[in-house]
Amino acid sequence: MGRKKKPRLIENITIVGPADKGRSVGKSEEGEVVFLEGVAPGDVVDVLVVRKRKGVQEGLVQKYISYSEDRVTPICSHFGTCGGCKWQHISYEAQLQHKTNIVDNAMKRIAKVNIREFLPIIGADKTDYYRNKLEYSFSNKKWLEPEELLDSNISNEAQVLGFHRPRTFDKIVDIKHCHLQGGLSNDIRDFVREKGIEYGMEFIDIRKVEGYLRNIIIRTTTTGELMVILSVFEDEKESRERLLDAIIERFPEITSLNYAINQKRNDTLYDIDVVNYKGKDYIEEQLKDTKYRISPKSFFQTNSYQAVKLFDTVVEFAGLSGTENVYDLYTGAGSIACYLAKNCKQVVGIEEVEPAIKDAKINAEINQLDNTVFYVGDVKDILTDEFAQKHGKPDVLITDPPRAGMHAKVVEMLLKLESPKIVYVSCNPGTQARDLQLLDQKYEVIKMQPVDMFPHTYHIENIALLSLKK
Repeated sequence: MGRKKKPRLIENITIVGPADKGRSVGKSEEGEVVFLEGVAPGDVVDVLVVRKRKGVQEGLVQKYISYSEDRVTPICSHFGTCGGCKWQHISYEAQLQHKTNIVDNAMKRIAKVNIREFLPIIGADKTDYYRNKLEYSFSNKKWLEPEELLDSNISNEAQVLGFHRPRTFDKIVDIKHCHLQGGLSNDIRDFVREKGIEYGMEFIDIRKVEGYLRNIIIRTTTTGELMVILSVFEDEKESRERLLDAIIERFPEITSLNYAINQKRNDTLYDIDVVNYKGKDYIEEQLKDTKYRISPKSFFQTNSYQAVKLFDTVVEFAGLSGTENVYDLYTGAGSIACYLAKNCKQVVGIEEVEPAIKDAKINAEINQLDNTVFYVGDVKDILTDEFAQKHGKPDVLITDPPRAGMHAKVVEMLLKLESPKIVYVSCNPGTQARDLQLLDQKYEVIKMQPVDMFPHTYHIENIALLSLKK
């Protein structure tokens, strides 16, 4: 058997910028490239190369030679462990610049198209407590911090409630305070953990797929409404109701209290009944004068404050006068469609998730909109010549696809439809750049607007306005 290679030390690595999945990329004086976590662009470090796959080197910091001027002190005690806010050690001004660079690099490297105007990134007014949805997981296995590993009196056999440690599906970081969601979120999480332990309820063992308490989802709105969904593994009515009653007694502010019985190996609730226990079976959000009904399975922009800025930019780019026929692809719960419907003649939305379309129709109804039409199905299957013939050629086409971007057939259909304007909203500049390169056959990019929806993370939304070439 061959011996394992010892980790190789590379000295004086300068961290030159962000990379994918929250990592950073560093270069040595000789030009060697290494990917690392936990560093900040501008740091200079000595690195142990611990892995090399397909020519890509990954390393661990052995020593800091000097620190970046952009470093700040993270506010969260869980920073570096839970993996939720990987950029919290970087100043917010620097974060915005790095996100701008991510978009710019994707366009130059992949799209290779001319962009007439690249607008300054829209930053967030709230960089903490901005999320309206968080999901916490129960576990009987705790992720131990390095100092805890050295203490023989501390065991990872513990009842914990928090977030999954990255790349460790069966161990949970026991969260004491999360700076992502405000209001009663932290109090509710801590109370449920405490009561679960007090009542002797088993926290799930995800490897063995056994136990009782599984997940808790907390959703909030800027209007002050609050939804809680408790997910349990077994259908134990007495135990379930004991805990739910304790929750509602302690937190009468909860607008919608729900539960789900999930005996699958995965945590998703989309294919499971969610039962309303107390209060309404939905909560309501309002962005300016548009109302939204959010059910337990609804998709909604996770940052309501920035969603207003995002939607306003879409409306501005669309340049609606009231007479336009608008297509809204990947419409979700009709959030953008309902937001702009009052400014156009008609909006036709397509979304493959059926519960989302049900929400879209409800959202149109509560906003008293009679000029919206929604279809369920994969966009590549629904958006056809017959569809366009039935609903008319779009004057403006809005597309907000998932991270994978648009299917090639959808891009082909967009080129065929020749809508005068396309407003492309993306959560992944890489796949957006790929699609823009394909659309370059007939479209030019008039302007581009990055919007920071998720401070302290590497995620960035980007909006592109395309115009049909003359």
